[in-house]
Amino acid sequence: MNVVPLTLDYELTAFDCGDSDLNEFLLDDAKHFLEKRIANTFILEDNGRIAAYFCLLNDKVSRVEVTNSRWNKIKDSFPEGKRFRSYPAIKIGRFAVSKDYQGHNIGSMLMDLLKDRLNSQISQSAFRFITVDAYHSAIQFYQKNGFVELSQKEEDEHTRLMFFDMMEVG
Repeated sequence: MNVVPLTLDYELTAFDCGDSDLNEFLLDDAKHFLEKRIANTFILEDNGRIAAYFCLLNDKVSRVEVTNSRWNKIKDSFPEGKRFRSYPAIKIGRFAVSKDYQGHNIGSMLMDLLKDRLNSQISQSAFRFITVDAYHSAIQFYQKNGFVELSQKEEDEHTRLMFFDMMEVG
């Protein structure tokens, strides 16, 4: 298996993770998001098949979105005088595993790879957190992979805002 970035000339093949929104994003929107510089998508290939994919975009963890107790923990991880109203983050815009590969720990392995890559890449821009608007059905997956809820309120009826602190990556 190999993770490759989606390009405009990448030949997308059939993909079904069991969620029509996630399927449609990859097949109908991912290249448009790439072209418009909104999000970059990465594909886990397995012998010419799409086993999984994720997309990344910029984000922030902001005081406005977070419960008081969670914000105090975030704020306290920074020294006095270096505390801000928001901190830079990378958002997982989409994360999906094909039905053919579900149940084989591919999602957690891909999440570990994603964290390791983000931690080791030298970039022009720094970030402290990974965020995700997790579907309710995926909250347990993200919790298993070290994400915690930023807020008790739902972003909409389908998602919950969660984050992972990159300082926890070894």
